[in-house]
Amino acid sequence: MIRTADLDALPVGEAVPALVSALDAHGTAVLCAPPGTGKTTLVPLVLAGLVGGGPRRRVVVAEPRRIAARAAARRMAWLLGEAVGRSVGFTVRGERVVGPGTVVEVVTTGVLLQRLQRDQELSGVDVVILDECHERHLDADTVAAFLLDVRETLRPELRLVAASATTDAAGWARALGHGRPGGAPVVEAAGISHPVETVWAPPPRPVRPPHGMRVDPAQLAHVASVVRRALAERSGDVLCFLPGVGEIARVAGQLGGVDAEVLQIHGRAPAAVQDAVLCDAQHRRVILSTAVAESSLTVPGVRVVVDSGLAREPRVDHARGLGALATVRASRAAGRQRAGRAGREAPGAVYRCWAQAEDGRLPAFPSPEIRIADLAQFALQAAYWGDPDATGLALLDPPPAGAMAAAREVLVAVGAVSPAGRVTPRGQRMARLGLHPRLARALLDGSAALGARRAAELVALLSEEPPREYGDDLAAAWRRARAGGDAYAARWRAEARRLERAAASGDSAGTAPPSPRGSNAGSGQGPVAGRGSVGEVLPDAAAGLVAALAFPERVAKAKGRAAFLMAGGTGAELPDGSPLRSAPWLAVAVADRPPHSASARIRLAAVIDEDTARAAARHLLASGEEVRWEDGDLVARATQRLGAVELAVRPLKNPDPDLVRAALLDGLRSEGLGLLRWSADAHALRARLGFLHRTLGGGWPDVQDDGALLDRADDWLEPELSRARRRADLGRIDAGQALNRLLPWATGEAARLDELAPERIEVPSGSRIRVDYCTEEGQGHGQPVLAVKLQEMFGLAETPKVAGVPVLVHLLSPAGRPAAVTADLASFWQGGYRAVRAELRGRYPKHPWPEDPATAEPTRYTNARLKRQQ
Repeated sequence: MIRTADLDALPVGEAVPALVSALDAHGTAVLCAPPGTGKTTLVPLVLAGLVGGGPRRRVVVAEPRRIAARAAARRMAWLLGEAVGRSVGFTVRGERVVGPGTVVEVVTTGVLLQRLQRDQELSGVDVVILDECHERHLDADTVAAFLLDVRETLRPELRLVAASATTDAAGWARALGHGRPGGAPVVEAAGISHPVETVWAPPPRPVRPPHGMRVDPAQLAHVASVVRRALAERSGDVLCFLPGVGEIARVAGQLGGVDAEVLQIHGRAPAAVQDAVLCDAQHRRVILSTAVAESSLTVPGVRVVVDSGLAREPRVDHARGLGALATVRASRAAGRQRAGRAGREAPGAVYRCWAQAEDGRLPAFPSPEIRIADLAQFALQAAYWGDPDATGLALLDPPPAGAMAAAREVLVAVGAVSPAGRVTPRGQRMARLGLHPRLARALLDGSAALGARRAAELVALLSEEPPREYGDDLAAAWRRARAGGDAYAARWRAEARRLERAAASGDSAGTAPPSPRGSNAGSGQGPVAGRGSVGEVLPDAAAGLVAALAFPERVAKAKGRAAFLMAGGTGAELPDGSPLRSAPWLAVAVADRPPHSASARIRLAAVIDEDTARAAARHLLASGEEVRWEDGDLVARATQRLGAVELAVRPLKNPDPDLVRAALLDGLRSEGLGLLRWSADAHALRARLGFLHRTLGGGWPDVQDDGALLDRADDWLEPELSRARRRADLGRIDAGQALNRLLPWATGEAARLDELAPERIEVPSGSRIRVDYCTEEGQGHGQPVLAVKLQEMFGLAETPKVAGVPVLVHLLSPAGRPAAVTADLASFWQGGYRAVRAELRGRYPKHPWPEDPATAEPTRYTNARLKRQQ
C-alpha cells in the first residue's frame, strides 16, 4: 500500500508541478532541492506516473555512488509499499534487482555510461534524472554530455533533469539549455532547516597536513576525542564525516567504550549496515561516514555533526598509474552540506575540527573532477562515442589539454585508439569493460595468456589495492585473497567474477603477449620453467605478467639490493624484510614517493623475468647508438633499452661523426671552453676582441660569452672539432689560433686589430707596456688597464687611448707596487702627484721625484744611472 502520508510530507512536493510543466515545455530542467526534501525519491515516482496520476513513463535515476543507488531504490519501494525489483529496481556494478514491471530504475552513473555506449538511443527510457550533479563527478559530466548529444541528434523527446542539492545551478542550466536564452528552467524547492550551532574544535597541537591518502594519526585521535566530547555535551545521534574507509576504521577503534552504537557507513559497507544506518533506532548511535552522507543519503536521528574537515578528491595517482583519490581539505560548500545534516529534523550542532581563522582560507567549492582527474578512461569513452577530442560535447568544463594529451598517450600505448585518436575494435571492447584502460589491457591480454579466470582475479586485485596486511608481494596477496574470509576478499571475489564474465564474453582483442616463464624469474638466463599452455603458467609468473601488462612503464630492473630502476626512469626501493628484495626484475603495481625522497617506495609488486618485461613493455623497447658526454669525456656505445632500463651495451668503434661532434659540443657547454688549449696570448686575444665588440660593435665578434662562441662553433672550431674523438683531442685545439678565424677579415677591419686594441702601448720612457683588457673589475667588461711605473710617464699630459677609450693608468712605485690610479694624467700631475711624491720620495730616494712631473724627463732608471748616461 502506498504510504501517502509520508509522500505528502516531503517538501519537494510543492515544486513538482513546476518541474513537470518545465519538462513538458522544454524537455530539460534543473531541480535545486536541499538534502532530505525528497528530490531523489518523490520526483522519480511522480515522473514515472506511479504517484500523482500522471502518464506512465520509464525513468532512469543516475546516482554517483552504489550505496546511494541501493538506498534510493529501497526508499522508493518502501514508499510504494512494494519490494525492490517490482515497480522500482536498481542496477549497480555486480548487482541488478529489476523485474518486468520496473518503471523506475536507479543506476550508478558508471552503469548508465556503459548503457549509453551500448545503446545510444537509450531505447525505452523516457526520463533520465542525474542526481547530485552538483558534486561534478566525471562520470556524471560525461553522461550529461552524451545525453544532450542524444537529445540533439537522436531523441529530442528524451526528458532530462539535473538534480542538485545546492542553488549553484547556473552552469547546469546553460548546459541543458542548448543555447536557449537563460538556459534550461531552474526549479527550486525549499527545505526544512533548523538552526545549527557551530563549535570550533581545532586540535590542541599542530598536526601534519594530509599527504596522498595519508592522514596524521594525531588528527584522527583528535576527531575521536571530539566525538566523545559531542556525546557528553549533546543529545541525539552523532554523524562524523571522515575522508575514507581506513580513517573510519581507525576512529572506530578509538571509540571503544562509548555509550552508543558505532556504525560505519561507506560505499563498501555491507547492505545490512547500510539498512541499519538509514532506519530509525531506539538507542543512541555514532555514525562514521564518508562524504556519501553529505547529500546522497538522509540519516535519521542525527542532531550532532562532527566534521574532520577532510575529503577525498580524484587525482592522477602516479603511484599506480591510475586515477585515484587524494586526501584534501574539504571545501566550504562541503562544510555547509555536512553541517546541515545536524539541523534536518531539529536544532543541532556541528563540531568543526579546525580553527575558525582557517575557514575563510578553505576552497569555496570542490574542484570538478574533469579538471584534476586522470582522463584516460574519459578519453576512451569520448573516442568510443565518436568525439576523440571531446570538443563537440556539451561539457560544463572542457578537459585540460595536457591531461587529454597524456590520456591519448596511454590509449595509443595499450592499443585502444589509433595515433589519430580514433577508437580501435580493441578499444571498443575495452570501453565496455568498465575498467581503466590500463587494467582493461591487462585483462584482455592476460586472459589470452593465462585464461579469463586468473587474469580477472589479478586485475581485481589491481583495481582495488589489497590491505597492507596482505604484504607487498602481489602473488602472495593473490593467494591470501583466494583463501581469505575478510570483507576485502568478499569484494574481490565478486569483482573477479564480474571481470571473468566480461573477459570471456568475446574474442580477445589484439595480439596477446607470449606466456611468461615460470616463477623462477631471471633475465632469460639459467633454469626456468618452460613456456606452456594457459593452465601451465605458474602463479607467481602469472601475477607478474598481469602487473606488467597494466603498468609497462614500471617494469623494474634491480640496480642493487632492494633498489630498482623502472622503465619510466624513476628509481624505486623495497622496504626492509620484503620477500622481493633479491628479485632481478619486478613489475611494480603500487609505489609512492615519500616527501623529500628521491626514490619511490614499492608497496605492491610481482617478480618477473626479462622476457616478460620485454613482452609487456615492447612499445618501450629501443635500440640505437648512444654518443654523449658523460662523466667528463665522450662515451660511444650501442645500447638496447627498455625505456630507461639498459638491457645490453657494447662499445662503438666507429660512431657517427655528427653524433661525436654534437657530444663534444655538449661537453664544451657543460664544462666550458677551458677544455681547449688556452695560452696567455689566446686569453689576451679573447680579451682584446671582447673589448672591441663592446666598444665598436660592428663586425667585431662577441667572444666573452661561451654560449655565443659555441653557437658559432662552425666558424672558429673547424676543422679541428670534427677531427676530435675524445676530451684529450679538445685539449689540443689552440684556442688563440681558432679565435683568429672570427676576426672581420671580409671587411678589412681585422688588419686594424693592433691599431684599435694594441697588445702593448709605448710610454714616454720608450718602454712597451702590455695593456690588460680583462680587468678584475669587470672580467673583460671594464676599462683597459695600463700598469706602468710612475717615472716612465713623466712629461705625458694626455691619458693614452685605445679605440678612443682612455685607459685606466695604474701608476706603480719603483718597486712595482700600486701607487695611484687615474684616467686623467693632467689632473693627477697637478693634484694627486704631490701626495704620492711626499709619501714615496723618502722610501725611494734613488729615483727621481721632480716637483713638476708634466715637464720632467721620463725614465726607467735611478738617479745614479741617469747621471752616468749623461
